[in-house]
Amino acid sequence: MSDWYKEDLAFIHDVGFADFACNSAPGILEVLERYGISEGLVIDLGCGSGLLAHELLKHGYHLLGIDISEAMIRIARTRAPGAEFRVESVFKSALPPCGAVTAISECLSYAFDPDHDERGLDRLFSRVYDALTPGGVFIFDLVEPGQVEPGAVYRGFTEGEDWVVLVEKHEDLARRLLTRRIITFRKEGDRYRRDAEVHQQHLCNPEHVAEMLGVLGFQVHVERSYGGYALPIARVAFVARKPA
Repeated sequence: MSDWYKEDLAFIHDVGFADFACNSAPGILEVLERYGISEGLVIDLGCGSGLLAHELLKHGYHLLGIDISEAMIRIARTRAPGAEFRVESVFKSALPPCGAVTAISECLSYAFDPDHDERGLDRLFSRVYDALTPGGVFIFDLVEPGQVEPGAVYRGFTEGEDWVVLVEKHEDLARRLLTRRIITFRKEGDRYRRDAEVHQQHLCNPEHVAEMLGVLGFQVHVERSYGGYALPIARVAFVARKPA
């Protein structure tokens, strides 16, 4: 079991924070349709609990989902039993030939893997390029500075019927890192179980990321929405196509 998105946080994320993946799915399907990708294998990096995988399966695609969280993958296998799922680092997993690769919900921003630095991201982009068939697309989003005011600390909470999650976050612009301290309480019988995780995310420079993709040969579009779904503040999306 990894130290991130363990059982309680995976459950809470799935039941309480599904909006991003569900609202992004129609726009991602539009991108695939625009580029004539109507069937075949889609690799979903950082697939989480399988929300996007479920939507893509309904539209006839084959799915390979990869995530570092065992708890997330357990949920995904129940939600999308027709897909293949692997518990692996997206920065190390082998990528078979495919028509599209997705990596939504900021998953490529997370600093969970020690190999995830700029060179690691560049190597991942190269592996994705090699895996894509000609005309294939790579759709993903990252976080950038601006979620928290410089020098400030944000604190907030969200609650459901049998859970509460508390979040504290701040940005270190010198190191280009967003740190989230997450405390969860999940009801079990008459009591609540407490757990905590600390997540860090690399804050991207969109122009630099687009340049990295372009050097590899991708045709790149930088977006602020997936179709009609506008991304939350300080998130940016990329649609990178391998020339046909």
